[in-house]
Amino acid sequence: MRKAYSVSQVNAYIKHMFSEDYLLRSLLVRGEVSNCKYHSSGHIYFTLKDASGTLACVMFAGRRRGLSFLMKEGDQVIVSGTVDVYERDGRYQLYAMQIIRDGVGALNERYEQLKRRLEEQGMFDERYKQAIPAYIRTLGVVTAPTGAAVRDIINIAHRRNPYVKIILYPAIVQGDQAADSIITGIHALEDLGVDTIIIGRGGGSIEDLWAFNEEKVAQAVFDCAVPIISAVGHETDTVITDYVADLRAPTPSAAAELAVYDYERFRDDLEAFYNSLNQSMQYRLDRCREKTRTMQLQLQHLSPAARIRQQRTEAARYADRLQARMRMRLADSRARLRIGDSLTYSMNRRLSGTKHRMQVLAARMEALSPLARLSGGYGFVTDSRGKGVFTVDTLREGDLLRVRLRDGSVRTRVEEIERTAPAQAHTQGETGRTDPAEIHIQEE
Repeated sequence: MRKAYSVSQVNAYIKHMFSEDYLLRSLLVRGEVSNCKYHSSGHIYFTLKDASGTLACVMFAGRRRGLSFLMKEGDQVIVSGTVDVYERDGRYQLYAMQIIRDGVGALNERYEQLKRRLEEQGMFDERYKQAIPAYIRTLGVVTAPTGAAVRDIINIAHRRNPYVKIILYPAIVQGDQAADSIITGIHALEDLGVDTIIIGRGGGSIEDLWAFNEEKVAQAVFDCAVPIISAVGHETDTVITDYVADLRAPTPSAAAELAVYDYERFRDDLEAFYNSLNQSMQYRLDRCREKTRTMQLQLQHLSPAARIRQQRTEAARYADRLQARMRMRLADSRARLRIGDSLTYSMNRRLSGTKHRMQVLAARMEALSPLARLSGGYGFVTDSRGKGVFTVDTLREGDLLRVRLRDGSVRTRVEEIERTAPAQAHTQGETGRTDPAEIHIQEE
């Protein structure tokens, strides 16, 4: 008897067979969506069908990044994923990893080719980007006249600055005529001389946004002399005009915020600048006033009148110093005069004493003078040579002598020499005086 297997064993075997099949691990399936259900858990359950069959599919919440549009009944899609068996139910299904609309693959290929070509031509280069004016007066908008995009742009622009003028060019943004309509709008607003242009539309599929991926639209954006902001779709949507434009905004609302300055903030900034300017001017004025006061004081100090007052003060100070010195010198002179008087008195006393002594000495000399002796009857004897004769020993008979008397002199010759005894001899004085009776002389 053959072995019987359990249901779970069979399902596990089948699952193993599916997992071992290389084709089923990664494949693309094209079909029409039916029975599409978005579960509260975030999973999406749907069925792919074609003319002759159906295939159960599921996309888990963690894979929702692979779906860029809202999938609904009847959509033609291409699903990329893995076919596997759900063991509990014993049925297989397609586990979707990415879902795109059917035909999007070819558009993506065209998109990538155009992007590479325009990039090689340098149309994405930053050096060709124009700066968005900080303060604009006129805003041009190229978009559909109805829809959320234009409403958001107008509302946000007027909320930020109610004085900005908005010129809307009602363009066709989807379909075969969209590219030419957008180009015409760009040229029309450029001719009007607006300050900034916003081109864009709301979100959609790649087919809906394809007009902004056309090469001629990209060329018109690149050639425009007015700065252009590209605001197409949602933040995750990227089109060729985003790369060519001078600035990309993730949404039309963000484009309005980037293009239009906040008037209230501008007023606050202007007031802040005004206050800062006033403070700076006040500070400069205060410094100039202080400098003026300082220079005024310096001018007063250096003025001729001040110089004259200063010189007068210095002259008065010098006069005081001179008078003080003169008083000091006068006092010194008086002190010296007092000292001189004292010295004079001392000198007079000394002179008086000296004079008295001289008078005494003169009297004594007068008493000892030969003339005085001569007037007393004595004579002074000298030889022929004028030398005084003090002893007879120096004489010989016949020698000529001169005798000086009080009132004249006499010339005589020695006739005889008589020597006296020593005991009887007269004492000879200092004047050489000799008793005339002792020398016998003959007058000639």
